[in-house]
Amino acid sequence: MGYCGLDFGTSNSTLGVVEDSEARLLPLEGEETTLPSALFFDFAAKREEFGRAAIQIYAEGADGRLMRSLKSVLGTDLIDMETQLDRRRIRFRDVLKILLTEIKRRAEEQAGHPLTQVVHGRPVHFVDGDDAADRRAEAALAEIARDIGYTDISFQFEPIAAALDYERQVNAEEIALIADIGGGTSDFSIVRIGPDRREAADRGQDILASTGVRIGGTDFDRLLSLHGVMPHLGYQSPMKRAGLLAPNSYFNDLATWSKINFLYAPKVMAELRQVLRESAKPDLIGRLIHVVEEHLGHRVAMTVERTKIRLSATAAQPGGADVAVDIPFDFIERGLTIPFTVPGFATATTPLTDGIAGMIRKALDDSGLTRDKIDAVFLTGGSTLLPNVRASILAELPEARVVEGDKFGSVGLGLTLEAHRRYR
Repeated sequence: MGYCGLDFGTSNSTLGVVEDSEARLLPLEGEETTLPSALFFDFAAKREEFGRAAIQIYAEGADGRLMRSLKSVLGTDLIDMETQLDRRRIRFRDVLKILLTEIKRRAEEQAGHPLTQVVHGRPVHFVDGDDAADRRAEAALAEIARDIGYTDISFQFEPIAAALDYERQVNAEEIALIADIGGGTSDFSIVRIGPDRREAADRGQDILASTGVRIGGTDFDRLLSLHGVMPHLGYQSPMKRAGLLAPNSYFNDLATWSKINFLYAPKVMAELRQVLRESAKPDLIGRLIHVVEEHLGHRVAMTVERTKIRLSATAAQPGGADVAVDIPFDFIERGLTIPFTVPGFATATTPLTDGIAGMIRKALDDSGLTRDKIDAVFLTGGSTLLPNVRASILAELPEARVVEGDKFGSVGLGLTLEAHRRYR
């Protein structure tokens, strides 16, 4: 059986097959069924590393380029733009192809046979409010899948896939809101599920609504970076000329993983030195220049991501919301420590949690249901672990039963079930 379900995620990826009538995710890195969607181009060894190994080698200071959050380029102009890798340039499309080829290779090694048919997961919207860009994103992913050896390619919305995984657990019919919030998107589906519906050939009438927005864990990282770290590098700092502030663009790029490398172009350094001359806070802009000169941008981003995770763990502890977490940034400047708080994180990311709540209300409106008709909320995706995200979801559906899904596996398992239905 050469079919599979593939959840290519912004942060993590999984791939599943059906064996002995059971869907299971294949190990993609050691015993781990999740592979961080990351690759490292090792300039000295002239090879690529993937997943946790890629992140570890980068953290150890190897000379090369770490690339993450690659799914976010789908549907944007970046997909066909080139990026610099040592002495060569490569399109982002081809970087995606390298990563997806490796996932397929590892999966086939584990399965023991070729995989030629795939149900690819996709967000409800790759790009908000742009149907043409959304179609281009799916077409690009399908083209890459064909190029790497899949012959039959189809797609399923990621929250619908998660619903199929959840449906295996229920003993009676119910209406559930599936919340799938990962690294790049927040997707919601309201579905009617039940044991008598699992084998139905057409589930279209059971999908009552699907909505989504391009908000995910990387956006929480970006706003935490902008509000927590970037002011220490000159963000919103005054210029000598009254009424002017340091240009925002450099800080926005530094806070956005996929744009960090653009700051390393020689012309940007010339611009930053001009900003330094005109700044009323040259000590802060000097830190920014140091980060760019030493190519520390991705290290800043990784530290911010770890801070987000630590704040989430702190918030779960009694009294944790009142505790300040001091994070060292001495790789930028000796003695530089930046305090973070749970309320500060919540305030910085309010636009994101408001956007998530708005999508839930839209799903309810589209379904024609009132909130009291939702029996359960099924949570999947790593970003549902963020306390303020959970709070924003549950505030919209206070009467619903909360069901914790496999945060990194539910979508992949559901896609595998869908592949079994379509291709067996």
